[in-house]
Amino acid sequence: MNIDSLVLELKSLANPTKAKNCLWFFKTGQGEYGEDDKFLGLTNPQIRSIVKKYQKSINLSETFLLLTNPYHECRLTALLILVYKFSHGDDRTKKLIFTLYLAHTNFINNWDLVDLSAPRIVGTYCFETKDYSILYKLSLPQDLWEKRISIISTLFLIKNNIFEPTLTIAKTLLNDPHDLIHKAVGWMLREVGKKDQKTLTDFLDEYCLKLPRTTLRYSIERLPEKLRLYYLKSK
Repeated sequence: MNIDSLVLELKSLANPTKAKNCLWFFKTGQGEYGEDDKFLGLTNPQIRSIVKKYQKSINLSETFLLLTNPYHECRLTALLILVYKFSHGDDRTKKLIFTLYLAHTNFINNWDLVDLSAPRIVGTYCFETKDYSILYKLSLPQDLWEKRISIISTLFLIKNNIFEPTLTIAKTLLNDPHDLIHKAVGWMLREVGKKDQKTLTDFLDEYCLKLPRTTLRYSIERLPEKLRLYYLKSK
Protein backbone atom coordinates (compact mmCIF):
# COMPACT_ATOMS: atom_id res chain seq x y z
CA MET A 1 0.00 0.00 0.00
CA ASN A 2 1.27 3.45 -0.94
CA ILE A 3 0.09 7.01 -1.32
CA ASP A 4 -1.23 6.41 -4.85
CA SER A 5 -3.49 3.59 -3.73
CA LEU A 6 -4.63 5.65 -0.75
CA VAL A 7 -5.66 8.58 -2.96
CA LEU A 8 -7.40 6.25 -5.40
CA GLU A 9 -9.34 4.71 -2.53
CA LEU A 10 -10.41 8.12 -1.29
CA LYS A 11 -11.51 9.17 -4.77
CA SER A 12 -13.44 5.92 -5.25
CA LEU A 13 -15.72 6.98 -2.38
CA ALA A 14 -16.43 10.42 -3.84
CA ASN A 15 -19.97 11.71 -3.44
CA PRO A 16 -20.65 14.68 -5.76
CA THR A 17 -23.80 15.73 -3.91
CA LYS A 18 -22.08 15.82 -0.54
CA ALA A 19 -19.04 17.50 -2.12
CA LYS A 20 -21.28 20.31 -3.36
CA ASN A 21 -22.72 20.76 0.13
CA CYS A 22 -19.20 20.94 1.55
CA LEU A 23 -18.42 23.89 -0.71
CA TRP A 24 -21.04 25.88 1.20
CA PHE A 25 -20.36 24.42 4.65
CA PHE A 26 -16.63 25.16 4.51
CA LYS A 27 -17.10 28.60 2.92
CA THR A 28 -15.22 28.14 -0.36
CA GLY A 29 -16.69 31.13 -2.22
CA GLN A 30 -14.66 34.07 -3.41
CA GLY A 31 -13.34 36.04 -0.47
CA GLU A 32 -14.42 33.41 2.07
CA TYR A 33 -11.99 31.64 4.39
CA GLY A 34 -12.03 28.36 2.42
CA GLU A 35 -11.84 29.99 -1.00
CA ASP A 36 -11.27 27.55 -3.88
CA ASP A 37 -10.94 24.45 -1.67
CA LYS A 38 -11.96 21.18 -3.36
CA PHE A 39 -13.96 18.32 -1.89
CA LEU A 40 -14.61 14.68 -2.70
CA GLY A 41 -17.64 14.48 -0.43
CA LEU A 42 -16.48 11.84 2.05
CA THR A 43 -17.76 11.37 5.59
CA ASN A 44 -15.43 11.43 8.58
CA PRO A 45 -16.03 7.71 9.30
CA GLN A 46 -14.97 6.90 5.73
CA ILE A 47 -11.83 8.97 6.12
CA ARG A 48 -10.97 7.45 9.49
CA SER A 49 -11.41 3.95 8.09
CA ILE A 50 -8.84 4.70 5.40
CA VAL A 51 -6.53 6.33 7.94
CA LYS A 52 -6.63 3.15 10.03
CA LYS A 53 -5.84 1.07 6.97
CA TYR A 54 -2.83 3.13 5.84
CA GLN A 55 -1.42 4.84 8.94
CA LYS A 56 1.30 2.25 9.51
CA SER A 57 2.33 1.68 5.90
CA ILE A 58 2.56 5.28 4.65
CA ASN A 59 5.88 6.90 5.60
CA LEU A 60 6.36 10.48 6.73
CA SER A 61 7.53 11.76 3.36
CA GLU A 62 4.45 10.32 1.66
CA THR A 63 2.20 11.70 4.40
CA PHE A 64 3.48 15.24 3.98
CA LEU A 65 3.18 14.88 0.23
CA LEU A 66 -0.47 13.89 0.76
CA LEU A 67 -0.88 17.04 2.87
CA THR A 68 -0.23 19.14 -0.23
CA ASN A 69 -3.11 17.49 -2.16
CA PRO A 70 -5.75 19.94 -3.46
CA TYR A 71 -8.61 17.83 -2.04
CA HIS A 72 -9.66 18.68 1.50
CA GLU A 73 -10.27 15.05 2.45
CA CYS A 74 -6.77 14.07 1.35
CA ARG A 75 -5.27 16.75 3.56
CA LEU A 76 -7.43 15.65 6.48
CA THR A 77 -6.34 12.05 5.94
CA ALA A 78 -2.70 13.15 5.99
CA LEU A 79 -3.18 15.08 9.23
CA LEU A 80 -4.91 12.19 10.98
CA ILE A 81 -2.07 9.89 9.92
CA LEU A 82 0.39 12.43 11.33
CA VAL A 83 -1.52 12.43 14.63
CA TYR A 84 -1.17 8.66 14.75
CA LYS A 85 2.53 8.72 13.88
CA PHE A 86 3.20 11.48 16.41
CA SER A 87 1.45 9.64 19.23
CA HIS A 88 3.39 6.45 18.47
CA GLY A 89 6.73 8.08 17.67
CA ASP A 90 9.92 8.52 19.65
CA ASP A 91 11.25 11.96 20.60
CA ARG A 92 13.09 12.38 17.30
CA THR A 93 10.00 11.49 15.26
CA LYS A 94 7.81 13.82 17.31
CA LYS A 95 10.20 16.73 16.81
CA LEU A 96 10.35 16.06 13.08
CA ILE A 97 6.56 15.91 12.72
CA PHE A 98 6.14 19.05 14.83
CA THR A 99 8.69 20.95 12.73
CA LEU A 100 7.27 19.82 9.39
CA TYR A 101 3.70 20.46 10.54
CA LEU A 102 4.57 24.09 11.20
CA ALA A 103 6.32 24.31 7.84
CA HIS A 104 3.10 23.22 6.11
CA THR A 105 0.52 25.47 7.78
CA ASN A 106 -0.54 26.85 4.39
CA PHE A 107 -2.06 23.40 3.72
CA ILE A 108 -3.74 23.21 7.16
CA ASN A 109 -6.22 25.73 5.91
CA ASN A 110 -9.65 25.13 7.36
CA TRP A 111 -11.03 24.91 10.87
CA ASP A 112 -11.56 21.14 10.91
CA LEU A 113 -8.01 20.50 9.69
CA VAL A 114 -6.67 22.65 12.53
CA ASP A 115 -8.99 21.37 15.23
CA LEU A 116 -8.40 17.66 14.57
CA SER A 117 -4.61 17.93 14.50
CA ALA A 118 -3.16 20.96 16.30
CA PRO A 119 -3.89 19.92 19.92
CA ARG A 120 -2.59 16.39 19.35
CA ILE A 121 0.62 17.51 17.62
CA VAL A 122 1.53 21.12 18.43
CA GLY A 123 -0.16 21.22 21.83
CA THR A 124 1.25 17.87 22.91
CA TYR A 125 4.78 18.77 21.76
CA CYS A 126 4.67 22.07 23.65
CA PHE A 127 3.43 20.26 26.75
CA GLU A 128 6.15 17.64 26.57
CA THR A 129 8.94 20.16 25.96
CA LYS A 130 7.45 22.78 28.34
CA ASP A 131 8.09 25.40 25.66
CA TYR A 132 5.08 27.49 24.63
CA SER A 133 6.95 30.16 22.71
CA ILE A 134 5.87 28.86 19.30
CA LEU A 135 2.23 29.27 20.33
CA TYR A 136 2.78 32.92 21.14
CA LYS A 137 4.62 33.41 17.87
CA LEU A 138 1.83 31.78 15.85
CA SER A 139 -0.75 34.07 17.45
CA LEU A 140 0.94 37.19 16.06
CA PRO A 141 0.94 36.92 12.23
CA GLN A 142 -1.93 37.84 9.97
CA ASP A 143 -2.49 34.24 8.82
CA LEU A 144 -5.91 33.10 10.02
CA TRP A 145 -5.00 29.44 10.32
CA GLU A 146 -1.77 29.98 12.25
CA LYS A 147 -3.70 32.09 14.74
CA ARG A 148 -6.31 29.35 15.08
CA ILE A 149 -3.52 26.76 15.52
CA SER A 150 -2.05 28.88 18.30
CA ILE A 151 -5.21 28.99 20.41
CA ILE A 152 -6.63 25.53 19.58
CA SER A 153 -3.29 23.87 20.39
CA THR A 154 -3.73 24.98 23.98
CA LEU A 155 -6.58 22.49 24.37
CA PHE A 156 -4.03 19.81 25.27
CA LEU A 157 -2.46 22.13 27.84
CA ILE A 158 -5.85 22.94 29.36
CA LYS A 159 -6.58 19.23 29.74
CA ASN A 160 -3.37 19.08 31.77
CA ASN A 161 -4.33 22.08 33.94
CA ILE A 162 -2.01 24.57 32.24
CA PHE A 163 -4.04 27.71 31.55
CA GLU A 164 -1.62 30.61 31.14
CA PRO A 165 -0.84 30.06 27.42
CA THR A 166 -4.57 30.08 26.63
CA LEU A 167 -5.15 33.28 28.59
CA THR A 168 -2.11 35.00 27.08
CA ILE A 169 -3.13 34.13 23.53
CA ALA A 170 -6.74 35.09 24.23
CA LYS A 171 -5.47 38.57 25.18
CA THR A 172 -3.35 38.74 22.01
CA LEU A 173 -6.36 37.84 19.86
CA LEU A 174 -8.74 40.12 21.73
CA ASN A 175 -9.22 42.49 18.81
CA ASP A 176 -8.97 39.96 16.00
CA PRO A 177 -11.71 40.64 13.42
CA HIS A 178 -12.43 37.08 12.30
CA ASP A 179 -15.41 35.11 13.60
CA LEU A 180 -13.46 31.83 13.46
CA ILE A 181 -11.00 33.28 15.94
CA HIS A 182 -13.78 34.62 18.15
CA LYS A 183 -15.28 31.13 18.31
CA ALA A 184 -11.93 29.41 18.90
CA VAL A 185 -10.96 31.74 21.74
CA GLY A 186 -14.39 31.39 23.35
CA TRP A 187 -14.21 27.62 23.07
CA MET A 188 -10.80 27.47 24.77
CA LEU A 189 -11.89 29.86 27.53
CA ARG A 190 -14.92 27.63 28.12
CA GLU A 191 -12.58 24.63 28.45
CA VAL A 192 -10.52 26.56 31.00
CA GLY A 193 -13.71 27.27 32.93
CA LYS A 194 -14.67 23.60 32.95
CA LYS A 195 -11.35 22.87 34.66
CA ASP A 196 -11.19 25.96 36.89
CA GLN A 197 -14.18 28.28 37.03
CA LYS A 198 -12.36 30.95 39.03
CA THR A 199 -9.60 31.25 36.45
CA LEU A 200 -12.23 31.90 33.78
CA THR A 201 -14.26 34.35 35.87
CA ASP A 202 -11.12 36.27 36.86
CA PHE A 203 -10.32 36.63 33.16
CA LEU A 204 -13.87 37.67 32.33
CA ASP A 205 -13.97 40.20 35.16
CA GLU A 206 -11.03 41.97 33.55
CA TYR A 207 -11.76 41.51 29.85
CA CYS A 208 -15.51 40.95 29.48
CA LEU A 209 -16.18 44.40 28.02
CA LYS A 210 -13.42 43.94 25.43
CA LEU A 211 -14.40 40.45 24.28
CA PRO A 212 -16.31 40.01 21.00
CA ARG A 213 -19.86 38.92 21.85
CA THR A 214 -19.37 35.53 20.14
CA THR A 215 -16.28 34.87 22.26
CA LEU A 216 -18.15 35.82 25.42
CA ARG A 217 -21.14 33.62 24.60
CA TYR A 218 -18.93 30.61 23.88
CA SER A 219 -16.84 31.14 27.01
CA ILE A 220 -19.77 31.28 29.47
CA GLU A 221 -21.79 28.34 28.14
CA ARG A 222 -20.89 26.07 31.06
CA LEU A 223 -21.19 28.66 33.83
CA PRO A 224 -24.17 28.66 36.23
CA GLU A 225 -27.12 30.59 34.81
CA LYS A 226 -26.78 33.45 37.27
CA LEU A 227 -23.16 34.02 36.24
CA ARG A 228 -23.99 33.71 32.53
CA LEU A 229 -26.64 36.39 32.83
CA TYR A 230 -24.31 38.60 34.83
CA TYR A 231 -21.63 38.58 32.12
CA LEU A 232 -24.15 38.96 29.30
CA LYS A 233 -25.66 42.00 30.97
CA SER A 234 -22.19 43.40 31.64
CA LYS A 235 -21.32 43.33 27.92
